[in-house]
Amino acid sequence: MKLTQEMITACLDEIDGKTSFYYKNLVTGEVMAVRPQEKLLAASVIKLFVLVYVFSRFEDGTLDPQETMTLREQDKVPPSGALYFLHEGLEVTLMDLCKLMIVFSDNVATNLLCDRVGISEIVQWMKEQGYTTSVLARKMYDVESAQKGLQNYICATEVADLLERLYKGSIVSEKACTQMLQILKEQQVNGKIPFFLERLEDAPEIAHKTGEDDGITNDVGIVFAKEPFMLLFLGNEVDTAEYERLMQDLSLELYYSE
Repeated sequence: MKLTQEMITACLDEIDGKTSFYYKNLVTGEVMAVRPQEKLLAASVIKLFVLVYVFSRFEDGTLDPQETMTLREQDKVPPSGALYFLHEGLEVTLMDLCKLMIVFSDNVATNLLCDRVGISEIVQWMKEQGYTTSVLARKMYDVESAQKGLQNYICATEVADLLERLYKGSIVSEKACTQMLQILKEQQVNGKIPFFLERLEDAPEIAHKTGEDDGITNDVGIVFAKEPFMLLFLGNEVDTAEYERLMQDLSLELYYSE
């Protein structure tokens, strides 16, 4: 049975809290969306914008992907990720930081990249790209800034636009977009959109990024089915286990609806 807009809306409306959903078939252009313009807390999905900005700097030659940064004890913030557990003085390339930031959602790697390129520069680039609802206001696990009300936000339509431009190879160069999609395909946090899909005999590749915090669970990405499609689930103030089960179920049903 093919899922309809009405069916998906009814499923999301049963979830307490703030939810947003966006689906687009990248072959036919069919779109189904529920509250796609809603501004919601990003958690680690904001790292997508950091990734693309850094790659744009690799592309224009103002950053060298093999440049290294040295890990300091004061750089460490609570994980997700690996760098928190590693020794002070470790040298890590900017390209490796990009991979750690996405594949393991490494908070320390994200903050090091933000230090290197500047949050204000990322913000300006986001505005130039037309992303005015999505906001990078602070680094990861910056409790002091969060207490002052500085939060990172996204909306489904803007993240979907970023993903579609990655898919089309148009937001940076085609080569750079292919590299970024490959990094996203290597994502290790796979309990949401990929949960059932990765267990299929004909399991599709999935390029995606998750985000989690108290009452927050997000997953956004591209499922490389026979007809590739974008799938975005955002949730704030939700029962995360309940919403993630819905993500798992709808992702599988949408895959077989293709």
